Amino acid sequence: MNVVLVGAHGFGRWHLQNIQRLGLRLAGVCDLVPVADLDGVPQSSDLAGLLRRTGAQVTIIATPIHTHADLARTALEHGSHVLLEKPPVRTVEEFESLSRAVAASGLSCQVGFQSLGSHAVSEVARLMAGGAVGRVRGIGVAGAWSREPGYYERAAWAGRREAGDGALTNPFAHGIATALRLAGSERLGEVAEVEAELFHAHPIDADDTSCLRVRTTGGPTGGPTGGPTGGTVITVAVTLCAEREADPYVLVHGDRGRITLWYTRDRVRVGDGPVVSYGRDDLLENLVSGKEPLVPLAATGAFTQVVAGILSAPEPRPIPSEIIGGRRVVPGVDALVTAGAERLALFSEIGTPWDDR
Repeated sequence: MNVVLVGAHGFGRWHLQNIQRLGLRLAGVCDLVPVADLDGVPQSSDLAGLLRRTGAQVTIIATPIHTHADLARTALEHGSHVLLEKPPVRTVEEFESLSRAVAASGLSCQVGFQSLGSHAVSEVARLMAGGAVGRVRGIGVAGAWSREPGYYERAAWAGRREAGDGALTNPFAHGIATALRLAGSERLGEVAEVEAELFHAHPIDADDTSCLRVRTTGGPTGGPTGGPTGGTVITVAVTLCAEREADPYVLVHGDRGRITLWYTRDRVRVGDGPVVSYGRDDLLENLVSGKEPLVPLAATGAFTQVVAGILSAPEPRPIPSEIIGGRRVVPGVDALVTAGAERLALFSEIGTPWDDR
């Protein structure tokens, strides 16, 4: 099967390795900057021309979010299935437009939320549905990573809010998408409310330390949940300015216990029990197999509503420089992120040394 890769630098390198691992043929690379070590592989900055030349059946798009919609439509118009890196698009309008293009083409558009190919996510959903922790009160997400200043020098769009390169919408997007799947609310219209508190310690205009509360319109199959109208409450607390890095996790709160899912490691623990590891299905392998896509575009509508809510929230506020430690570390932020997931609370409800709201 012939594959064209759009965006071969950055995370695109991982896709190059995965194409080789799966024994697929790299028919072409579309990038503004040529790749030096791809002898014999056609390269062009013109995706339409490259698809006409190669007849590729699959196009992988690993470019900045603000380019996704146009590139995906181009691939679909030229008869190519699409693996579209997350986040898929920035706005509900872009989502609806791309959804119409997918429907008109009869082709598949899979979104690259690799965590949703995890058997661990399926197991947590099964446990919730079986009442393993009783009535679900809410779902928390916590993420504490650290990024050096050079992280925001990797590309012109890095750290740009307009490009969707904030902590919530890019590095920790998998946590949000995973929580929405467990909440049984993935489709457009299944998010009722989005509250976001955005901050940055790095000199960027996007967020690097943030929290979020989402209320969905419905709940998981396990029964009633903690929302005021029967929906699920999801809180997300993250930072890229951690004192110590830790694996991000999703925490399902029930009235008879809780489930912890380390979604990047495919590990699950019920209560204080043993940690159990699971496998995962590769999304490109799933797409080329002809099976039902694991993460079709339609299943990211609610996520797109969350992204749109984040991008329309008040501008990220700077954390005072006198608080920030070396390497852009925010003292005390690790405990704050943990508390957000544990208490299903926003930063303003917990209290921070940098926010006077």
